[in-house]
Amino acid sequence: MTDRPTPLPAQSYGTAYEQLLEKVRYEGAYPTRERAAEAVELVLSGLGRQLTGDERVDLAARLPFEAARLLTVQIPDVEPLTGWDFVKDLAARSGASLATTRWDAGSVFAAVAAHAGAELTTRILDRLPGGYALLFGRPELARAA
Repeated sequence: MTDRPTPLPAQSYGTAYEQLLEKVRYEGAYPTRERAAEAVELVLSGLGRQLTGDERVDLAARLPFEAARLLTVQIPDVEPLTGWDFVKDLAARSGASLATTRWDAGSVFAAVAAHAGAELTTRILDRLPGGYALLFGRPELARAA
C-alpha cells in the first residue's frame, strides 16, 4: 500500500465522475480539471482511511464508480483522526500546505455531501471524530455526552 492514491486513467472517467470533478473544480475554483482530480483522489483516499461501517458502504453506493473506488480501496485506520489531524495527514502525504489541503478537503467534501444527501452526511459526521463538520461546510456542534 502506498501513501499516494493510484490515479485513474483519464479514459476511464464516466459521465457521473466527470460531473463530480466539475463540481469540485467549481467549488474549489481550481484552474483545471486535473487539479480538481488531484484533490478528489487525495481527499477520498484519506476519507477511505477514516470511514467505516454502513456509512462507508452507503456513501460508496451513492458516489460515481471512480470516486467510490478511491474511497473503498483504502484500509481504514485503527485509530480515526480528528478533522484537523485528517488535514495534517493529507498535507504530509501530498506535500501541500495546510491551507491548501484544508481548501481541497472542503471543496471535495462539498461535492461528496451533494451526492450523499443530508441524512447520510449527518450519519457520516456522527461516525467520524470531531472536526469534520466544518470540512463538510456544516457548523461544528457539541456532541452529546
